[in-house]
Amino acid sequence: MSGLPYVYAICRPFPAALSAELTGVAGVPPKLLRHDDLVAVVGSVPDEEFAAEPLRRRLEDVAWLEATARAHQGVIDALTGVTSPLPLRLATVLRDESGVRVMMEERREEFLTTLDRLDGRVEWDVKVYADTASGYTGERADGLAHRLHATLAGRATETRLHAPQSAAPSDLAYSQVLNAAYLVPRAESEQFVERVNRGVREQPGLRVELTGPWAAYSFTELPGLSGFTDLAGFTRTAP
Repeated sequence: MSGLPYVYAICRPFPAALSAELTGVAGVPPKLLRHDDLVAVVGSVPDEEFAAEPLRRRLEDVAWLEATARAHQGVIDALTGVTSPLPLRLATVLRDESGVRVMMEERREEFLTTLDRLDGRVEWDVKVYADTASGYTGERADGLAHRLHATLAGRATETRLHAPQSAAPSDLAYSQVLNAAYLVPRAESEQFVERVNRGVREQPGLRVELTGPWAAYSFTELPGLSGFTDLAGFTRTAP
């Protein structure tokens, strides 16, 4: 493999093949690098863009950042269709293939423990807004958000609550009352989506943004190798 290895995700071995037409960052198709009972999904990127110093400069280029994030997310989405990946942060680049193997060897137990948690599960993100003109303010809005979250949490194996985000200037009539991520068994996704829709129907004046299913970005918390959500807004609705 020429260039620098770019690692998208860590997985357990999986039987399904990725599309032959799938390309990733720098237009290079990802490959599977197996090490014992782990697989790294790896691409190849040019030194002149991804070595430490040029990468620092590139990360300040919004257009480059957006294109890279979209390509990265495209690979993660393809993986999510065939397995339950542990997505790594954007621009996880190592010196050579042996460095990828060393990473998998040194962090094997962490990776396996996290993959066990994620196995057969996907992330759904839910943002709920209250129409302030309908009287959904203060404690009433908080109560609605708490009840909906409790209901959805009952259908998830794990949850993450994120701080509410400010409304856009064009949407000041609505106030965000829930910003959460739910780790849901893939086989139960349809029921989860229906429960979200039912909860909103039962409370006129609420608006919901439901996105997914995603790889479990919000539930991968390995130090230095966590799911990278800061740039994911280019391709998904980030927390």
